Amino acid sequence: MLFNSIEFALFLPLVFAVYWALPPSYTLWRNAWLLLASCVFYGAWDYKFLALLLGTCALDFTVGLLLVKYQNLLIRRALLWLSIGVNLGILCTFKYYNFFIDSLLALFQTIGISLHPKTVQLILPVGVSFYTFQALSYTLDVFYKKIEPTRNWVAFFAYVTFFPQLVAGPIERAHHFLPQFLRQHSFDYSQIREGLQYILWGMFKKVVIADTCGAFADEIFGTYTTYNSSALLLGAVFFSFQIYGDFLVTPI
Repeated sequence: MLFNSIEFALFLPLVFAVYWALPPSYTLWRNAWLLLASCVFYGAWDYKFLALLLGTCALDFTVGLLLVKYQNLLIRRALLWLSIGVNLGILCTFKYYNFFIDSLLALFQTIGISLHPKTVQLILPVGVSFYTFQALSYTLDVFYKKIEPTRNWVAFFAYVTFFPQLVAGPIERAHHFLPQFLRQHSFDYSQIREGLQYILWGMFKKVVIADTCGAFADEIFGTYTTYNSSALLLGAVFFSFQIYGDFLVTPI
């Protein structure tokens, strides 16, 4: 589900309306609604990868509780490295497996050895870098005792899977973002208005600036052999504005 799609334009108001329709004291239900909405949002791309996302959440939530239960430094370090190893192992497997296999085949090809191994081409899950490091940041904050681990798994899962920043970041540290899921929130018109301004400004950057500049950049670099150096430089400028519009949102 893309942020600039019709589906998201219907999805976001629904999530917003149900969240604020619940009383402020229903924090657990609000978090459960956000968790459900985030799973629907992510599952709309490919529901099979929800298992990977929720598995990451379960791992770091459990490790956080164990880090408090066991105060022995060796055990705590083992738990920390378990979290680091599994999280980075998942990330590297999905992100770099195909790259290393192709590089290895190319290397053997240069010395005259032709290999044809039966390999599995892995699909890179959307947002895997963001939610992996976000979950891992929680384990690190608990290990270094910057925060107490939460026993509220719904709030923790909602923190990691929070759909507005799940697939494109930014990565929010647990000691900054997680406590916001554990306290009550009252409707504040000024904050809602400011949030809508951010959304509209970001949409303008994406649809008007990024997509327009991207079309020109794709045209130039798609047939770069037919253009001179000045045109290629202009293509680089268009691409720079495309990246700016896609990823950077500034205050109004």
